[in-house]
Amino acid sequence: MAMDELMSRALAALGEDGAPSVEVIHALADLDAPTEPMTIAEAAAHLDVSPHTLRYYERAGLVEVGRDSAGHRVYDAAAVRRLVFLTRMRLSGMPMRDLQHYIALVDAGKHTEPERLDILLEHRDTIRRRIRELTLSLAATEYKIATYGGSTAPEV
Repeated sequence: MAMDELMSRALAALGEDGAPSVEVIHALADLDAPTEPMTIAEAAAHLDVSPHTLRYYERAGLVEVGRDSAGHRVYDAAAVRRLVFLTRMRLSGMPMRDLQHYIALVDAGKHTEPERLDILLEHRDTIRRRIRELTLSLAATEYKIATYGGSTAPEV
């Protein structure tokens, strides 16, 4: 399932308050888990990113990728799950240095969970602020559309 299809399912699963439940996120993540290892081209298509982006994440130490006997990258389910998380965090605006720190903590073990939680709580606050800012921008756009006689009916 490609990333844009996963995102469509996630958006369709939003509740009335606009927030999906943890259970919905788990189910969507399970749907996205590959059953067979992927090549870099397959993983890139699956995640809707370029192979260059995947190589960059690997060079940055964000994901470890196995190699086949010919030396080609092989993306297993664990690597793809991590990449799904990484791409969502990048889309939400998390800086690379914060992602690198977070992943270093993940790789360091369970004892780093309190620090990881702090990072995610801070990032959640940043995302919520961006959502409020985007909501204001949407209202301004809707106002201008109405000014020009366009329809501002809610999205169906």
